[in-house]
Amino acid sequence: MTLADCERVAEIRVGGWRGAYRSLIPQSYLDGLSVEADAERRRRHLSQDDGRVVNLVAEGTGGELVGWACHGPYREGEVRSEDAELYALYVHPDHVGRGVGRALLTESVARCSAAGHGRLLLWVLKGNDRARRFYERAGFRADGVEEPFEVDGVAVLEVRYSRPLER
Repeated sequence: MTLADCERVAEIRVGGWRGAYRSLIPQSYLDGLSVEADAERRRRHLSQDDGRVVNLVAEGTGGELVGWACHGPYREGEVRSEDAELYALYVHPDHVGRGVGRALLTESVARCSAAGHGRLLLWVLKGNDRARRFYERAGFRADGVEEPFEVDGVAVLEVRYSRPLER
């Protein structure tokens, strides 16, 4: 991912939230998401990149960005562990079901394995059945850890998934 990709990645991410999390996250929050603010946040993160976080993009046949994934060290609060975490994976709605998400996930798994991580963890909204099935088909399993976070005064529950990696 480059700085020039940030606007399109933000469009994909904001569109992904609005589509996938409708009825799971308060609509007021989804309506307030800003592509411009998200793109600025992506630019800031890339500008301060220390190499620990990997941003991957997928291009369609015409060269347009159609997906984005991001992974790095697993975060337990402010503490980083030896495990890796898939922070995000979003595919433009017009490209869902075409293998883009699978390709991004496969590349993230391969890079985390090559980096010597023992596990790849991720968080998914408990009610996001489509995403949960996607990760389960890729060998991830819910490991029993659940954590709420607050969105516009509403507690939203996330489930942690884990997959062992080949070293």
